[in-house]
Amino acid sequence: MIAYLRGQLLEKAPDGVVVDVHGVGYKVALSQSSLKALPDAGAPVELRIHTHVREDAILLFGFTSPEEQELFGHLTTVSGVGPKLALNILSGLPAPDLAHAIASNDLARLTKLSGVGKKTAERLVVELADRLKTSALLLRGTASAKPKAKAAGDDLVSALTNLGYRPADAERAASAARESHPDAELAEQVRVALQMLLAKAV
Repeated sequence: MIAYLRGQLLEKAPDGVVVDVHGVGYKVALSQSSLKALPDAGAPVELRIHTHVREDAILLFGFTSPEEQELFGHLTTVSGVGPKLALNILSGLPAPDLAHAIASNDLARLTKLSGVGKKTAERLVVELADRLKTSALLLRGTASAKPKAKAAGDDLVSALTNLGYRPADAERAASAARESHPDAELAEQVRVALQMLLAKAV
């Protein structure tokens, strides 16, 4: 069974690629996410592979990340979801985001994916949600966002305490400022928080 390919990217098409490995060309189907991550034809390439054996064919499905391969494995255990549909589903969302949508029962988001109707979306949730809630995929999906948000909040509180406000008051004002102006720069959030603190002091 083929689990990994490393060679030259011979051809790149909307539905997959051909990888030349020592003169042998392997046709590999990929999601749109993986296709976008690949270089142009002629460049070296490495792919994780899932080999699907049927009576009439041996099909190769490729992945550029372990997260996508892991979720592909989960998807193909769902009744009615074969490898081709699983690849279509993966084309609609990055693997960590898709895992979060399933785990959080986000049917509205799931039914927007190619080939996923209401019944298929419900099966994904019923059969995978509990499994994905304990998967590292969810942690990978939020790891990059959480530190940034926390850092922004800490900077705002720090700026207020440096101006002489008590930590508890600074935390409350910072929270209110972030809620009312979530997309504002730090300087603007500080200004809003100060206005709230001054208004309370009057």
